Amino acid sequence: MSLIEKLQWRYATKKMDASKVVPQEKLEKILEAIRLSASSSGLQPYEILVVTNKAILEKIRAIASNQSQVTDCSYLLVFAAWDNYTAKRINDAFDMTEEIRNFKSESGTAYRQNLLSNYTARDPEVNFTHAAKQAYIAVGTALIAAAYEEVDCTPMEGFNPEALDEILNLKAKGLRSVVMMPIGYRKSDEDWLVNLKKVRRPKDQFVSRIE
Repeated sequence: MSLIEKLQWRYATKKMDASKVVPQEKLEKILEAIRLSASSSGLQPYEILVVTNKAILEKIRAIASNQSQVTDCSYLLVFAAWDNYTAKRINDAFDMTEEIRNFKSESGTAYRQNLLSNYTARDPEVNFTHAAKQAYIAVGTALIAAAYEEVDCTPMEGFNPEALDEILNLKAKGLRSVVMMPIGYRKSDEDWLVNLKKVRRPKDQFVSRIE
């Protein structure tokens, strides 16, 4: 299938087959696609947690409206954003860039100082919201990567983020949960959504061309 055909194939899977396990190789490709995703200033202000511990998954399911995908999936990906932009986090990102590219420029130094000045002065909640938006870009990348690998997934916001943060001890890591994404394989005979036509607005109502 072409990429477009695979995107037409994908849907937000409601019932996953716990007996079918996504190969580790496919998981790693999806994670690498997420790692390569775009982010503002290249800061990547979020982390991905891959949860497979059955006891923890049961706890998460209990605070996620009892959605069965949480426990029936092969892997539960949790996208957790930085709770704030700190000088250390910003400096670490720029230091890594300079090390990998093996050079330091005046424009790069000025850009670093601009972020340090502006981001660290903002309210932490404003910074978290900004970081969460970057995580959502990665969610989009994950959806496409999973479809490309013909792996089913479901992006989820229907959970108690404070409870999830506590279960995964995210506060100690300076993180806050944003989105969950179970990945696995659809259980077609029990999923009411699997055979329904994909519904999207027609292109002429969705795309405007300014020429």
